This record gives sequence, C-alpha cells and structure tokens, in this order.
Amino acid sequence: MVIGIDHGYYAIKTKQVCFPTGIIRYEYEPYTMQNVLQYRGEYYVCGTGRQTLVKDKTANDNYYLLTLAALAQEIRKRKGERTAKVVLAAGLPLTGFGREKQKLKEYLFQKQLIRFLYEGERYEIQIEDVKLFPQGYSALALYPEYLKDEPSVLLVDIGGWTVDLMRLDNAVPNAATCRSLELGVIRCMDEIREQVRRNTGLSVTETQIERVLRGKPSSMPAEVVSLIERQGRLYIEKILSAITEAGFDLRAVPSVFMGGGAAIFKHRVSEQDRLCRPIYLTDVHANAAGYERIVGQMRTL
Repeated sequence: MVIGIDHGYYAIKTKQVCFPTGIIRYEYEPYTMQNVLQYRGEYYVCGTGRQTLVKDKTANDNYYLLTLAALAQEIRKRKGERTAKVVLAAGLPLTGFGREKQKLKEYLFQKQLIRFLYEGERYEIQIEDVKLFPQGYSALALYPEYLKDEPSVLLVDIGGWTVDLMRLDNAVPNAATCRSLELGVIRCMDEIREQVRRNTGLSVTETQIERVLRGKPSSMPAEVVSLIERQGRLYIEKILSAITEAGFDLRAVPSVFMGGGAAIFKHRVSEQDRLCRPIYLTDVHANAAGYERIVGQMRTL
C-alpha cells in the first residue's frame, strides 16, 4: 500500500484525509477516544488546534506521531487491513530538498515495524520504504494539462508558514528560480485576529476567519466580516508584491496557485483584475495524491 502524506505546518493531508497539526499528550486515558493515538504507553489527541510553530519538523516527535494518525485514518478510508505493509511517500520544498531529504527520511523511517492504537483499534504497520519528492511540483503530476500549452509557468504553493515559488520552463523545474517567502496562511490568520481584536475587542477563532476567507456565510457581525475581508485582500496584495520583488512578472507568466491558501486567492483575484494570470489548484490533497501517483509511475518503469 502506497500512502502519500503532506506534512504541512497548518494541516496534515493524505489523499483522502485532512486535519490540523495540533497534538496534545496525556499520561492517562482522556475523556473520549476520538482522534486519540495510543503509542508507547501514552495518549495523544491529534488534530485539535495547531501546535506551536517549529520550523524543523524533525526536531521533536510531533510530526512522527501525526504521521501515525494520518496512516490510520487513510487506511480506514480505504477500508484496508490494519496489519499492512506501507510505502510512505512524502515531500519537501524544492528550496531545501537536497539539504533536508536524508534527515526527513531517517525521521520517518526510524522504526520499520510500528504498533499503535488509534481510536481504540490496533494497527501494525510495516514501513517498507520512504520516498521523498518536491512539494508543489508533485501535485502537478495530477494536472499535466496546466503545463501542456505554456512554455513557462510559475508555481505558487501557499502553505501554512511559507509561500514556495518555482518556475517551470517546458514543464521542467528551473532550480535557480526557487524562492521561499515566510508569508504563509498562519501569518495571515495571526494578523487578522490581532486586527479584529484591536478594532472590535472580539477574539475570533481561526476557524471563523477561514470560513469568511473561503467565501462562506458567517453569523459574525458585519463589521467583523468586513474587516476580515479587507485584511484578506491586504494579505493577497502583500504576497503578490513579494513575488514581484523576487523577480517574477506575474502578468507575463501564468501562475498556478495551490496549497491551503489558494482558496483565499480564488475568491479575491481573477484575471480581470490584471494583477496576474491565475490558475487555481485548490485541492488540498493534491500533493499527497501526487506523491502516490509518482511512486506508481516509478513502479511501472
């Protein structure tokens, strides 16, 4: 079984599952077993809130534990056996791919046979191999039509902490163009929460903000909704300005916006704005599915 996992700062994604990166440890059994991972005698509630940002995802066990939760959820979605052999496929930004590849592979491959319980059900997973691929570019494996008729395309992957940029020329990544901007969705959320608190005295949640930014109806006061919308637009303008400053002409080269932040752009920027030539890939599962597709292609060669 090949399972792709996109280890985001904001959320963990597999081909069929998406949940926040929050994880809370308990020494004793919590009040509910929902989303609870039992591993090495301790309990972990996975997917509640968001953990404190740690730029090096291998610095502690959190992402390893979240990986186990993701494997359990994805296997359940596939109605697979809970005793399974798995090839784990994951990714890294192209800017640090060569530097971080071996470290992440060792982190995910630290124990080949893993036994744990998830929501009270026992799993025994044999990790047969770990395959790593570049984020963003891997997602385009699912959508080759985006590259077919364009000699140059800019990939803009808007993640939780970073916005990763990469130009593809004739469908081949141009490594010299890779950039990583610390302007991800987490920054946007934090700035909006602070502005709402300053202007209205209300402490809104990230879930409420995200709902407004995705263009869904909200029961919050009109003043708050308007403020969130305005700040969302400022966030978009800041990213577009930073991309231009990085040396990319957004009006000359079409841009594929993907990642968790792509939906924010889709509701606020169109080609008629003449700010850029946008193509939207808003499927948050695209990276994970892309990793699986590439492993499948490698096996047929």
